[in-house]
Amino acid sequence: MSASLATGADPDTLVVSGWSAASPYGLGAEAFAEGVRGMRDAVRTADGAGPDSVPGTGSDLGPYERAGRIAGFDIRAVLGRKGTRAMDRATALAVHTAGMLLDQAGPGLAQDAPEAVGMVLGTGHGSVQSIMDFTRDSLTGEKPFHVDPALFPNTVMNRAAGQSAIWHTLRGPNTTVSGGALTGLLALNYAARLLRRRHCEAVLCGAVEEFSTERAWLEYRARTGSPHRQPVGPLGEGCALFLLESAGRARAHGRTPLAALAGSRFFAFGDPDRADEAVTRAVTEALKEADVRPADVALLVPSDAGGPLGAREDAALAAVFDEHHPPRLRLRRLIGDLGAASASMQLAAVLAAAPDGPVLVTSVDPDGQTGAVVLHAGGR
Repeated sequence: MSASLATGADPDTLVVSGWSAASPYGLGAEAFAEGVRGMRDAVRTADGAGPDSVPGTGSDLGPYERAGRIAGFDIRAVLGRKGTRAMDRATALAVHTAGMLLDQAGPGLAQDAPEAVGMVLGTGHGSVQSIMDFTRDSLTGEKPFHVDPALFPNTVMNRAAGQSAIWHTLRGPNTTVSGGALTGLLALNYAARLLRRRHCEAVLCGAVEEFSTERAWLEYRARTGSPHRQPVGPLGEGCALFLLESAGRARAHGRTPLAALAGSRFFAFGDPDRADEAVTRAVTEALKEADVRPADVALLVPSDAGGPLGAREDAALAAVFDEHHPPRLRLRRLIGDLGAASASMQLAAVLAAAPDGPVLVTSVDPDGQTGAVVLHAGGR
């Protein structure tokens, strides 16, 4: 840990003082960190075999042969039977990840002042499987009830955020964010605004995405609709959450700041062929806000989007950094495309890698938006 974060940071600086993840590497921050540091491929075929096996079609994977799924994640086994009968997978992942993070943060975070702790959770559509199943039941179910009303809450986008707050008695602001691949960065930025406006004292922020056959087909069809929406690899699932608070509050409660939020910028672009211009502008202005020179960046974590869009992101980064070539951590090829949870996993990868110095995280989405976040990270 660098001295500036551990002891000398401005007490009002917003820092990440804890994190946890449920990922294709397993449950918990330690499992994720070990997987990232070992650059281990966590994408598997339908029968659970590794990348060196003969691929199987796997009907439950939809049009894909492999996926980054969380093996053995059973909702009732992890969370118990009470309150989980009708819980969807995305909500269960968020509830469990929040619980792991709160356990790590130590006693008292949610119990002493529940109104002071908020939650900002990103998602793509919520639970796509729940939405499609409920819609199907409404058309095919027998009268007079047609559907199971207990399943209806799973069809709304804020189900995971609301249930996580209820489960863990977090009574501060509760917000759901949806912004494509950028969702995790947007959630972090929204959480920072809540804290700076004094709406709460600490925020659990991040994003969640579940894997389902329904989501696989929707993603596949969307990506094959234009030259800029080509399939770029298997899908994944998971949830990453971070505890964001001021450096002063973190130290007062015995938590060590792991990374400080230094700058962020977001821009839209109408023409995918000019996405590199938007990426360049976002990166340049985020670095300027953070007062960081490109030559000082210790690690780059791009979206690793692949295809033409990924090539333009890489070209923009190459132009900004010129002769400086900081190491790049490419996560998507290891755990799959996590959709709305992709950027949160990139942020988690920064904490897992624990570089000593400024880190740049970028994301670009085919719907026409890009973002960049600069963190001051401390070494292990």
